[in-house]
Amino acid sequence: MCRPDHFTVVYRINPWMDPQMPTDTSLAVRQWETLYQTYLDLGFDVHLIDPIEGLPDMVYAANGGFVIDNIAYGASFTFVERQPEGPAYMRWFRAAGFDVREPANVNEGEGDFLLVGDVILAGTGFRSASNSHEELAEISGRDVVTLNLVNPSFYHLDTAIAVLDDTNIAFLPSAFDEAGNAKLHELFPDAIIATEEDAAVLGLNSYSDGYNVVIASRAKDFERQLRERGYNPIGVDLSELLRGGGGVKCCTLELRS
Repeated sequence: MCRPDHFTVVYRINPWMDPQMPTDTSLAVRQWETLYQTYLDLGFDVHLIDPIEGLPDMVYAANGGFVIDNIAYGASFTFVERQPEGPAYMRWFRAAGFDVREPANVNEGEGDFLLVGDVILAGTGFRSASNSHEELAEISGRDVVTLNLVNPSFYHLDTAIAVLDDTNIAFLPSAFDEAGNAKLHELFPDAIIATEEDAAVLGLNSYSDGYNVVIASRAKDFERQLRERGYNPIGVDLSELLRGGGGVKCCTLELRS
């Protein structure tokens, strides 16, 4: 995770961002600290990367890479405003002892790569190039399933899919093309189907340990569906960080050693 000490919205690279709307950095920090404490209370070992002035989106740590089997596949960002984040996260990975693989293709880490069991779901259409999917498959030795995103508001895969456990997900059908929907229904016939209202507060941008699911506190129907399925949803308010187009999962990079 990365504290949002320098968080603000000074450019627009997704539909959520509006530089004309004032942001409250101190509120963003307080909301982030609640998420951080939630993870500590759940017993997770949380590592922090130092924020860098001039990189306000560094708080969205999930985009910094994809880590599996102690291998860190680095990020290569689409927009110039975020491109310095890739090397910054790779330096952290190296210092932490991970086997760092520098990317040859544009990708935005766990923003577009989600592990479900032994399969990696991979998004393309707005940010990550589809040839990064082949690169990650070779690096990880895992099957990588390409999914095309079609709604600009859900430009990263982690805004449209929530991984609940090793066998199931929740997702927003309107974020994907016809082939993507068919593939998701085939792979996950018992998936939770999210409402447009919950997706609009990035309710699917969540983190699950297989039982506890940390979600946006305003995603009420998603919360209801999770409880009905036997999960324990934990609502957190990250409304200020939503102004930059991020939520719970965006702030959370999973380190799989």
